[in-house]
Amino acid sequence: MATEILMPALSPTMEEGTLARWLKKEGDTVKSGDILAEIETDKATMEFEAVDEGVLGKILIAEGTAGVKVNEAIAILVEEGEEVPAAGAAAPKAEAPKAEAPKAEAAAPAPTAAAPAPAAKGGRVFASPLARRIAADKGIDLSAITGSGPHGRIVKADVENAKPGAAAAAAPAAAAAPAAKAEAPKASMPTGMGADMVKKMYEGRPYEEIPLDGMRKTIAARLTEAKQTIPHFYLRRDVKLDALMKFRGELNKKLEGRGVKLSVNDFIIKACAMALQSVPTANAVWAGDRVLKLKPSDVAVAVAIEGGLFTPVLKDAEMKSLSALSAEMKDLAKRARDRKLAPHEYQGGSFAISNLGMFGIDNFDAVINPPHGAILAVGAGVKKPVVTETGEIGVATVMSMTLSVDHRVIDGALGAELLTAIVENLENPVAMLA
Repeated sequence: MATEILMPALSPTMEEGTLARWLKKEGDTVKSGDILAEIETDKATMEFEAVDEGVLGKILIAEGTAGVKVNEAIAILVEEGEEVPAAGAAAPKAEAPKAEAPKAEAAAPAPTAAAPAPAAKGGRVFASPLARRIAADKGIDLSAITGSGPHGRIVKADVENAKPGAAAAAAPAAAAAPAAKAEAPKASMPTGMGADMVKKMYEGRPYEEIPLDGMRKTIAARLTEAKQTIPHFYLRRDVKLDALMKFRGELNKKLEGRGVKLSVNDFIIKACAMALQSVPTANAVWAGDRVLKLKPSDVAVAVAIEGGLFTPVLKDAEMKSLSALSAEMKDLAKRARDRKLAPHEYQGGSFAISNLGMFGIDNFDAVINPPHGAILAVGAGVKKPVVTETGEIGVATVMSMTLSVDHRVIDGALGAELLTAIVENLENPVAMLA
């Protein structure tokens, strides 16, 4: 039986994608787990694996096609020797696999139509062609099997694990009385003046119109949502960096032989990770109707790329050495710029860092990346006059930091305690190695 292969949702925020390259051609044999194509999502280029087996009968979407909606048919899979049906006649559809959003992730997953689970006897059963063939050979009633594939579809493994003549699995109680399921909220573009209205304002003025790609649409939607729904408040502190700069210089001299060069940002990551451990109540995220308090310090760091940004996450950062954090951050940043990060590498975390000090920015306020509880905006280290402990006027390298806090997760005093812990770690860098 012919089966439609659908455009997969490869990230929680994906609504459409670009079919960058087909790795199989029409007439090729396809096995479960084979890489069918490369697909550009709103964040990265990812490989799309086959979940069914058969022959790639017809490619419906050509390479390089942009704006392909999630769950749109992109190809037809047929059995050996089977003719390709006319367009739209292939059934059932092979539901595209969807990447699960982390439980605490605030971003809405790409909307998909709810598909029925395999029907009871007498109803329509959704199964892959290979599963049907194996079931026929083994004398197994497909309606007696609960599928583990996308949307309850029966796949090869389900049939192989079933016993001939197996009784129909008891349907969940909830299935007995179907209820309307609330659709996941769809990330939409910010409201405001429409394109036609804005363009009319600039009639007669030369301009270049730049269409939005998937990443820019996602950034616009998520940050608009963040500013509209998250009650931000801001805490500011200055940090004296002289002790850190001296310690960093000494460490880098000793690490030259290993090819390691620590940056100030590496120390900031470590300081934040340790502060989240010393103020554990602040190591939390907003989960809609509750707060999730995390145990490890999973720290996200904003990385600017052409046309947008990524926030790769350094997991268990409190457990890692400065040199390990430095190497991991360099690797994540490089792959972010090449758009080669997997979703699990830029999703999650409870806290983020945005460092614009390297661009000469003295201070700024960062927007919280939901579901994080806070984000630290880091400015440049600047020589400034300061009053020393003896009451005299001196010169010190001072860095301004602003902590943007979600008031639903962290109250003012708790946020102040967290920022103080970060400052103390940076002003006493040797203690971070203890």
